[in-house]
Amino acid sequence: MDNQQVHHVAIAILYKDNKFLMQLRDNIPTIPYPGYWAFFGGHIEPGETPEVAVRREVIEEISYTLPEKIYEFGRYDSEKAVRHVFHAPLEVELDKLVLGEGWDMGLVTPEEIRNGKCYSAAAAEERPLGDVHQQILLDFIKLGIGNG
Repeated sequence: MDNQQVHHVAIAILYKDNKFLMQLRDNIPTIPYPGYWAFFGGHIEPGETPEVAVRREVIEEISYTLPEKIYEFGRYDSEKAVRHVFHAPLEVELDKLVLGEGWDMGLVTPEEIRNGKCYSAAAAEERPLGDVHQQILLDFIKLGIGNG
């Protein structure tokens, strides 16, 4: 595996009322998972820890400051990305978030996660979940975290 091609990213599982906040990625063919539901987060900058990166990315993408305590969920490696996954409760209502990146955002139910698709008002249709994002959430749901 050529390390030059592997991107390190930090992503956040944010949950509220047994639903999970996801971003509908812009439908731009040159980005990973165009038009798919995915997590908020992004690239880890040189010198950043994954936790610092996820906090910065969430502020940039939805103007939300993560709670003081966030938790590591795990690391998911693929040929193109090393995903550092964190989780925390979403402590504000959706209307308090400002979508700064992406096509749409929404709270996705466990049933929609299992089905691999969720309706988007902005797209006016059901859109698929990214396969890796779906798998991470299925793993997370199995542990029963965030379902309260």
